[in-house]
Amino acid sequence: MTETKSHPLHIYTDGSSRGNPGPGGFGVVLLWGEKRKEISQGFRLTTNNRMELMAVIVALQSLSRKNIPLTIYTDSQYVVNSVEKKWLDNWIKTNFKGGKKNKDLWLQFYELSKHFKIKFKWVKGHAENVMNNRCDELATSAADGKHLLIDEGYERE
Repeated sequence: MTETKSHPLHIYTDGSSRGNPGPGGFGVVLLWGEKRKEISQGFRLTTNNRMELMAVIVALQSLSRKNIPLTIYTDSQYVVNSVEKKWLDNWIKTNFKGGKKNKDLWLQFYELSKHFKIKFKWVKGHAENVMNNRCDELATSAADGKHLLIDEGYERE
């Protein structure tokens, strides 16, 4: 997605897992002014938290411009709290001591996040937020799809 400076970038994300672990997927909606882009993918075996975080990572990877302010809306308190309450900073300092999960994805997010000015906002899932509901549709459809990828980070753990 090519961005311009005239509009703020809003990213909506959601993850889903059919069973936890089980087949899963993520959905992303990027909104920049009048532009809209949707991204989704399914995995054969993963967890809900991994898909919530994977949605954020893929959204950031899809951006062509760096150092821009953006707001990420998610219904995942796991993602919001880990970043906004600085839990992730502590996990990195202690090398994820105590068996903190999803180290591979958190490290990937951490490196990507250095290139953006990110603000996370929690939204209530399965409620009135149209974009969050769309992300949920994308995520669940991806989880139920036929061409599921291997979540190598999960299957290695």
